[in-house]
Amino acid sequence: MKHVAFGGRLVMVGCGSIGQGVLPLLLRHIDIAPEQVTILTADERGATVAAEAGIRRIVAPLERGNYQAVLRPLLGPGDFLLNLSVDVSSVALIALARALGALYLDTCTEPWAGGYTDPALNPSQRSNYALRESALALRAGPGPTAVLTHGANPGLVSHFVKAALLRIAHDTGTPATPPATRGDWALLAERLGIKAIHIAERDTQVANRAKAPDEFVNTWSIDGFVGEGCQPAELGWGTHERALPPDGRRHEFGCDAAIYLLRPGASTRVRTWTPLAGPIHGFLITHNESISIADYYTVRQDGAVRYRPTVHYAYHPCDDAVLSLHELAGRNWNVQARQRLMMDEITCGSDELGVLLLGHAKGAFWYGSRLSIGEARGLVPYNNATSLQVTAAVLAGVVWAIEHPGLGVVEADELDHARILEICRPYLGELAGAYSGWTPLADRGRLFPEDIDITDPWQFRNVRVG
Repeated sequence: MKHVAFGGRLVMVGCGSIGQGVLPLLLRHIDIAPEQVTILTADERGATVAAEAGIRRIVAPLERGNYQAVLRPLLGPGDFLLNLSVDVSSVALIALARALGALYLDTCTEPWAGGYTDPALNPSQRSNYALRESALALRAGPGPTAVLTHGANPGLVSHFVKAALLRIAHDTGTPATPPATRGDWALLAERLGIKAIHIAERDTQVANRAKAPDEFVNTWSIDGFVGEGCQPAELGWGTHERALPPDGRRHEFGCDAAIYLLRPGASTRVRTWTPLAGPIHGFLITHNESISIADYYTVRQDGAVRYRPTVHYAYHPCDDAVLSLHELAGRNWNVQARQRLMMDEITCGSDELGVLLLGHAKGAFWYGSRLSIGEARGLVPYNNATSLQVTAAVLAGVVWAIEHPGLGVVEADELDHARILEICRPYLGELAGAYSGWTPLADRGRLFPEDIDITDPWQFRNVRVG
């Protein structure tokens, strides 16, 4: 099924796991010829995939000093810049795309190389919060559509939140006119009593080759995971929270919808729940959606914030990636000498990615995708269960941008969730919703009494581990 026709040129920057995985989807579902596509990459990754598709590929690492000279001859009005790279400034590429009249989409707001760990920047300045603020600053005035951070998460999970809110409203008998605006969605979340939203993910994919010492193994971009794991842990900060964590800090600029902790996300764990895994400990890895969702669902009254949910990622990656993170921490966050992206060697497992909405009348509700490695391989080549959840969302975001070409800079939360899910649905395995009586206080204190707040289970102090 061709969702849309595109007559311009499409330049894809980066051809790692996501670039290779999304290419067959773009050619399958967008009416575009291979001759219209150019892959711009920093290394040899993706050469085989590009050659099989008959697509031109240019090896030219983008840097501060050359990105305009490299990209300007390849883009013009009505073209599309699809940014799937790491270590390339998203803000620089968005500004260039706007100047050239080209559409744009990325899966993460990236800084230039070294920006995540630059010791000259304080934690607030190298946070996702700061990166998001710098991207949103480009909103002034009309321009071609630029979709910010639209992969699986950030991206797809924002649409899961809306689907989950409508489901809870229906199941609790809460009168709800279909929300038409950002304000309507925020009021619905407040009316339902949503106190916290976890992006709750458990990856159980297993390979026939175990992680070796001094090796980082993962099911998606290792550069991306290490980069965001070394950033400060971040979370949207809800109005129900009674006390800032001892190591928590507010930002001195921007929307004030989030806080950060004075420790890396890859060393911060939180309690969460998914239907297949049950209760788990996840890593509080910083992600844009933790901030954008909290900001989107903010209700203000007389200039003051009346309601906002606490929002954060709670990620339990595949077991070899967990071992890789432990080793990375022991190396004082210096990445291992060898890196391996798990793909063909995966023998079994799935990725259970969804949103867990907490505090409403039915307690906890998880909604999301359950996709096995077998299903992923049967649907699209060059994908595993984790990457396909990302690449399907990239496809949907590209289609949406082509269908709505003049909306300027937009975030995932502002897109039509029904249209995005319609495009993604064939590639997400089972889209499931499940209620649970789980709380972060379940069985707490049974063996080791802890400092917990029993009057409100949804306080972040109860969710955080240690």
